[in-house]
Amino acid sequence: MAYVDGFILPVPEGNLDAYKKDAKLAAKVWLEHGALQYCESVADDVPAGKSTDFHKAVKRKDGETVIFAFAVYRNRKHRDDVMKKVMADPRLKMDPATMPFDGKRMFWGGFKTFIDKKSEE
Repeated sequence: MAYVDGFILPVPEGNLDAYKKDAKLAAKVWLEHGALQYCESVADDVPAGKSTDFHKAVKRKDGETVIFAFAVYRNRKHRDDVMKKVMADPRLKMDPATMPFDGKRMFWGGFKTFIDKKSEE
């Protein structure tokens, strides 16, 4: 079964174009280093919850939106190999001073897939 890394982060709406530019490069880097799929998406139908929600999870401020991103790999070992290469890639500038979002409110994690169904269109 596949292995998935998920990423959730807040992005100021005024920085969304800059973030999208960085995300296009990230997608290229992840795929070049072996990820099977890379997806970035911006909040569209993300309701406020009573106990928790995406907004609370990232401590979203007025004027910010939420990004949900993920990368897919063959398995955990494949992910670890890809991530090692991605993190060493000089094209990705991981400098908090120049990122178009607050990296301290970003969170991520790796997940073992237990269901993976696709449409038979």
